[in-house]
Amino acid sequence: MENEQQNQVIGGSKRIVAVTESPLPSSTNPNNDHQKHGWKNFFAYVGPGFLVSLAYLDPGNLETDLQAGANHRYELLWVILIGLIFALIIQSLAANLGVSTGKHLSELCRAEYPVFVKYCLWLLAEVAVIAADIPEVIGTAFALNILFHIPVWVGVLCTGVSTLLFIGLQRYGVRKLELLIAILVFVMAACFFGEMSYVKPPANELFKGMFIPKLNGDGATADAIALLGALVMPHNLFLHSALVLSRKIPNSVRGINDACKFFLIESGFALFVSFLINVAVVSVSGTVCGADNLSDQNKESCSDITLNSASFLLKNVLGKSSSTVYAIALLASGQSSTITGTYAGQFIMQGFLDLKMKTWLRNLFTRLIAITPSLVVSIIGGPSGAGRLIIIASMILSFELPFALIPLLKFSSSSTKLGPHKNSIYIIVISWILGLGIIGINIYYLSTAFVGWLMSNNLPKVGNVLVGIVVFPLMAIYILSVIYLMFRKDTVVTYIAPIKDDHMENGTNSMELVDRVPYREDLADIPLPQ
Repeated sequence: MENEQQNQVIGGSKRIVAVTESPLPSSTNPNNDHQKHGWKNFFAYVGPGFLVSLAYLDPGNLETDLQAGANHRYELLWVILIGLIFALIIQSLAANLGVSTGKHLSELCRAEYPVFVKYCLWLLAEVAVIAADIPEVIGTAFALNILFHIPVWVGVLCTGVSTLLFIGLQRYGVRKLELLIAILVFVMAACFFGEMSYVKPPANELFKGMFIPKLNGDGATADAIALLGALVMPHNLFLHSALVLSRKIPNSVRGINDACKFFLIESGFALFVSFLINVAVVSVSGTVCGADNLSDQNKESCSDITLNSASFLLKNVLGKSSSTVYAIALLASGQSSTITGTYAGQFIMQGFLDLKMKTWLRNLFTRLIAITPSLVVSIIGGPSGAGRLIIIASMILSFELPFALIPLLKFSSSSTKLGPHKNSIYIIVISWILGLGIIGINIYYLSTAFVGWLMSNNLPKVGNVLVGIVVFPLMAIYILSVIYLMFRKDTVVTYIAPIKDDHMENGTNSMELVDRVPYREDLADIPLPQ
């Protein structure tokens, strides 16, 4: 691993070395093809965006999509649209941050913030990874329940074994494994698209729901926050900023600009596919559950729809085999998401604490922690309780988003971190408006939900006073922490100017100006396509 946080005095200022550069390659080195610029190098950068986009198709997204469609039909499609547009913006910012600095977000947080703040951000990031892992555990358990009729809590225990199995399969080539999982995930997507063509949701209602914001009806705000929490996940910001470092990015102005452009295009395409699938799931759920001739059995299923009972939505297309195909695809959805969770947890721990843990050990550790609440809830509350836990996990992710989002927005807009590659004024304004909007929605819902609960619960007055004494200070700490992160001035300079490639652009083959490839030993063995 490169020497962490070495101080160099360049031009009178201290700078943290972002990367350890490998020696200049010779003219006979076959790896010099990274010197070539242009669209023919686009496929060399494909991989991180698609891997990150898997998190937008995990069981947590499916659960919240099904709930939103069943409860509000198409009225919350605008949340998915805004959420994925926002996701594209911030994921591209995370990729740009890694490309331009040579360090990922958690490493920059460790360098920038005081010790206490750093450890608080680390704990929150770890909780976010665990909250993101809960839907994967429960989704896998539901799939095993449908396929083999085993209790959900037994399926939760089996997820530990399935994790080890899938890690073992990665040894035979992660690209093959990812291809298999992608095929199974898109089988479910094809099923929902097929069902969508059968039920024929009204196009005008879809477009109204997509472009006219509404929060009507009971629980609309909670479902909207859950949708945002499932779409825009804090651990994905840490993950994307690290995955881009596994690519050979020329350390030149043009090389960095090309890499940022290619990662943006790749992320845009991957997230557009995710958007279509999420819209299809919401549309099918909303159309089927909102039909006038709905049977009594389906009415009961729609009133408390979960991942475990959603296979009835596909009967029009698949008939009796709907539950089996749905369960296989759900199993694939849950297991594919473990890859992103594994890497995110690994980079968060390594970045904040400068600790490295083997992938299988980190994955097992995170999954065991996630199994505990899932196991308890599935035993006590059964499948419906486990389904509600997914919604709660999504809301936790939404509430924790500011503690990853604000550092990213500040770092990516700072000349001390990105130099001339910092955000334009337009991106700064758009990203902060969207970010503050989501943060404001979270704080509003947190405040109103708690006040409403205090007014409607059956506790004695003394109990309400004690609860208020505990909770209101926590809410104040939450708000003050967000304000602190927003207005704290960045002090650590991490930007290092790349090699100027003016001679290259003029056709000069000067060996003194050959692009040097940043080398990250801790990222070199990531099994991603090169």
